[in-house]
Amino acid sequence: MPHAIRIHQAGGPEVLRWEEVVVPAPAAGEATVRHAAVGLNFIDVYHRTGLYPQIMPAGLGLEGAGVVEAVGEGVMDLQVGERVAYAGGPVGAYAEVRNIPAHRLLKLPDTISFETAAAMMLQGLTAAYLLRKTWRVQPGDAVLIHAAAGGVGLIACQWAKALGATVLGTVGSAAKGELAKAHGCDHVIDYSSENFSQRVREITGGEGVAVVYDGVGKDTFIGSLDSLRPMGMMVAYGNASGPVPPLDLLLLSQKGSLFVTRPTLMNYTAKRADLEALGAELFEMVGSGRVRIEVNQRYALKDAELAHRDLEARRTTGSTILLP
Repeated sequence: MPHAIRIHQAGGPEVLRWEEVVVPAPAAGEATVRHAAVGLNFIDVYHRTGLYPQIMPAGLGLEGAGVVEAVGEGVMDLQVGERVAYAGGPVGAYAEVRNIPAHRLLKLPDTISFETAAAMMLQGLTAAYLLRKTWRVQPGDAVLIHAAAGGVGLIACQWAKALGATVLGTVGSAAKGELAKAHGCDHVIDYSSENFSQRVREITGGEGVAVVYDGVGKDTFIGSLDSLRPMGMMVAYGNASGPVPPLDLLLLSQKGSLFVTRPTLMNYTAKRADLEALGAELFEMVGSGRVRIEVNQRYALKDAELAHRDLEARRTTGSTILLP
């Protein structure tokens, strides 16, 4: 029987269990995928801890890449043996084999490996909607990307640079700063030793940035608002340091008639056409070499507990994959 990581209660990494699971034949509209690689993302921690509640017992994981083993009734555009990848759910990617709605799968170009695909789908599609939809970055824009050496950060820095933006990024160490610079970040700010909003003002000549992409949350939110130019946009797309407290909307007018949004990949890819369009942009950027995907950590899928501990301790950079 195939195995999967399951949780029976919310909690720390110790709640992750490697268990045998039954994978039935795919239902109508589904496909069975045998994973070659699975992605690790911070949202997996939110599901594990209960910040994003699930019905128990539950799986984890929102992205993977592999081969179609079977298709259910009504699935016309996928064939057994095709290479596919996906991101964004439903939850359950931490598995050797799984069933998934066929409309969530994208056919994987031959130029992109399974490991690269598993490392880039969630983070890459996130970068795609952030840079091309939420705030459409234009040449000359100054943008601030938090956690610039993280998975989304390294992709977003390269992509924003390719679009002609001036890229500012925050990091937590000198080593991570060098990594961000090597991936398109023009100005690196070490938030462990610098006031990042003050540095943003210095770098931009007092103007501030057009947009802040903030996956950190509570610890950076107010500083992010203070980094924006008038009518700039604060894009809060994650909560790595905890949820942002309630916000007095009057603060947005006081700081320059600012915009704030809390987007999700699922909203931006709910329609098949939008998923395909963002996927095509991502595959083109990676296939052309303008965005390099850094797989800096690999763990056996059964060792997901260790992977979660390293992720939460900020011992990882770039992308991390789990191998069945």
